[in-house]
Amino acid sequence: MKRSVILAGAAVLALLATPGYATDGLQISPKVTSVTIETDDGPVEITRHKNDMQLIGGVLQPMVPVAGVHPVGELEVLEALQDDSAAVVDMRTMEWRVKSTIPGSIHIPYTEVAMRLDELGCSGAQGSWDCAKATKVFAFCNGPACAQSPMAIAAMVREGFPADKIYYYRGGMQDWQVLGLTTAEDMF
Repeated sequence: MKRSVILAGAAVLALLATPGYATDGLQISPKVTSVTIETDDGPVEITRHKNDMQLIGGVLQPMVPVAGVHPVGELEVLEALQDDSAAVVDMRTMEWRVKSTIPGSIHIPYTEVAMRLDELGCSGAQGSWDCAKATKVFAFCNGPACAQSPMAIAAMVREGFPADKIYYYRGGMQDWQVLGLTTAEDMF
């Protein structure tokens, strides 16, 4: 009995490693659905598939979405939450924020950040911001496959926000929750 279960498991693993097999078509990046690598046992195709840990599908985002931006993890976000000269910014839409967010974060949706840089230490208005006194911003969204904060970061830099004052928490809410860190619900 044990042997047949092991063989069945091996058959499933072999099927998963077969080129062209993707359970639900999640992409790795905008133009990549799989990557084939050579191993001692032959070629293996790496694909993405939906699982219970993912918040969204999306495509994987780079660790540095804009040159000069600093990638950070949970420890740096926790430090920023205690730093009066930093703002941890939830850049997701309201529907995501009310489900759960990082306690102490502020909400500036990615679609509004270019118009609201005054809340992050800049003066002026969209198209003519002076960000000489910009706050350190720790930006996050739903996780490694979410494009909301990378789009917001690009808009911020385009508007004159200094890239070196932006810290990108790529892991976002997905990693925060997987690691069992406290969340806040119903935040507006």
